[in-house]
Amino acid sequence: MLFNHGSDVVAFLQSFAPLFSVRVWPVAQELLLGAILAPGKRTVCSVLRVLGLRSLVRFQNYHRVLNRAQWSPRLGARLLLDQLIRTFGNAGPLVLGLDETIERRWGRRIAARGIYRDAARSSKAVTNKTSGLRWLSVQLLAEIPWAQRIWALPFLTVLAPSARYYQQRGLRPRKLTERAKQAILQVKRWVPHRGLIFVADNGYAVLELLAWCQRLQVTLITTLRLDAALFAPAPKSKSGQKGRPRCKGRVLPKLSDRLKSPRTKWQGLWVHWYGQGRKKVQVATGTALWYHTGKVPVPIRWVLVRDPLGQFETRALLSTDPRQALQQIVEVYTRRWQVEVTFEETRAHLGIETQRQWNAKAIQRTTPVLLGLFSLVTLMANHLHARKPSCLRPRACAWYDKRTVSFSDALGCVREHLWKRGFCMSAEQTDIPKISKDWIKHLATLLCYPQ
Repeated sequence: MLFNHGSDVVAFLQSFAPLFSVRVWPVAQELLLGAILAPGKRTVCSVLRVLGLRSLVRFQNYHRVLNRAQWSPRLGARLLLDQLIRTFGNAGPLVLGLDETIERRWGRRIAARGIYRDAARSSKAVTNKTSGLRWLSVQLLAEIPWAQRIWALPFLTVLAPSARYYQQRGLRPRKLTERAKQAILQVKRWVPHRGLIFVADNGYAVLELLAWCQRLQVTLITTLRLDAALFAPAPKSKSGQKGRPRCKGRVLPKLSDRLKSPRTKWQGLWVHWYGQGRKKVQVATGTALWYHTGKVPVPIRWVLVRDPLGQFETRALLSTDPRQALQQIVEVYTRRWQVEVTFEETRAHLGIETQRQWNAKAIQRTTPVLLGLFSLVTLMANHLHARKPSCLRPRACAWYDKRTVSFSDALGCVREHLWKRGFCMSAEQTDIPKISKDWIKHLATLLCYPQ
């Protein structure tokens, strides 16, 4: 291998060494470095090419890390979360994004794939469907100081197989909300002493899931239907009253009616709105009991958010913590958009949907690792920035005055560091770098030939 393992960024990966055996860890480490450096597809073959291992005879050892070796992605997710909390989440409650994404994949041998609505290619008028794998991702929504904004940092990703997958095996299909319960419970067990606030879209506004979060003492913020059946709290049973105690009180006006009513009290609120900076919106709020026949009633705080300028559609939000502050509910929910940004960044820069495994174990490992690579690169860039702040800067040009650091800048900073360490023949920075013929030939191959 042409790269120098003495790099401090490479040493940064040593916290994940306990996941693997002594024989597997060096191979796994090279796969991680190659996945960071590869400019195109994230297949094992492209990783070996970028590492200068195209003449390696026992290349199957690298495939076996994914489809055969014994190691736990769940334990790796916990180690990654610990590093993220130490670096970006030391104070206050942890804000976590919960959302699913579709990895577009085709192939008869991919058992867990299904046909899903493609949210990126659909609209209210047109619905497009695609074949692929559905992944549920939990991401830490934390402020990155050198990026001057909130980033969504994935650490736990779970495969949610299609209904056909369960039916072919004679099993009951598992809903996405059931997978969400497992993910929330897992994170709660990992950080039992920290406050947790999960943010999700309207697909997770389900009474069973909301009641589950309240039992775990976890806050869930999501959207609420404007026609949801809201009630006042149940009155206390009178002394000597017979029969089952009431589970709800009187009917409250629907949010759609409150939106039209001139009696609704609106107040102005300045919030950071979806990357548009500070924006003044009008909000109305209250507490209620959301109830449906046969379901557990859930006490919530509802919030109506509208734009006095009419630039966005009015939204209704809910929090499973009725005592949560109004501004916190709105500002925390606006962080959810960063989850979609992370999904797009991983597709554009980390090769999601370009891998070609069909082995079930390799599939369940590769995509979570690539998503976790987003967080790992962010941690590496933060480490380099702490040592030398000038190494991490926006990549501007004459026609694009870029002011803030994006993930592509962070990835470029880490790659630049790794390539420079590969050139250097000495640990002393004062020495003149010497480039060997093998390096020149390797770089020429990467630049001239498509991956």
